[in-house]
Parts: sequence; structure tokens; C-alpha cells
Amino acid sequence: MNLPPAIRDFVEATNDGDRDRFLAAFTADAVLDDWGRGYTGYDGIAAWNDSDNMGVDSRIEVTSVEEKNGVVLVGVQVTGHGYNGGGTMAFTLADGLISRLDITG
Repeated sequence: MNLPPAIRDFVEATNDGDRDRFLAAFTADAVLDDWGRGYTGYDGIAAWNDSDNMGVDSRIEVTSVEEKNGVVLVGVQVTGHGYNGGGTMAFTLADGLISRLDITG
């Protein structure tokens, strides 16, 4: 599946536990919405990463990729010590980086 580089970095960094590479995939003012819980900027996204992503040893398997109206919809299967299951991550990119990520079921 052909992922844009920033989204590929997001997935690979999560799976490798590489916090610096993970944060570098986002714009400085990025917004992450995880089922209605919002996080903004590097500090907010780093906090989400610690509580809901790398901090609970999440692993992401990409199951589908589709671009729709400028948003890259990525189907995922997540495993780890937090959320386990499928879902959709909707990525909006700006200048090649993630400017918005909406996580839903």
C-alpha cells in the first residue's frame, strides 16, 4: 500500500517506538482527535503518544489506504496494551506533514 511519507513515518515510528520520528511527522500546530478527545501541537500529541500509543506498546497494521477529498483514509488494525481492534485514521497533510489526524471506528 502506498502511504505518503509522513503517514508511513507515523506508522513505522509507532511500531519501532521512535518518539522523535513520530513527532517529526506532524506540523507544529497539528491537531489529533481520538474519538472526540483533542490534542494540539507537539506537546499535546506527545502526551497522546505517551498515554494511548507508544506508551501502551501499540502496533499498527495498515489494512487499507484511500484518498478522498484531500484526506488520506487509512484502515488500521491496532494491537498492544491499550486499544486493540480495527478503525480508521483520517490524515490531512500540509507541506508533506500531518496537520490533522482524526481517529474513529
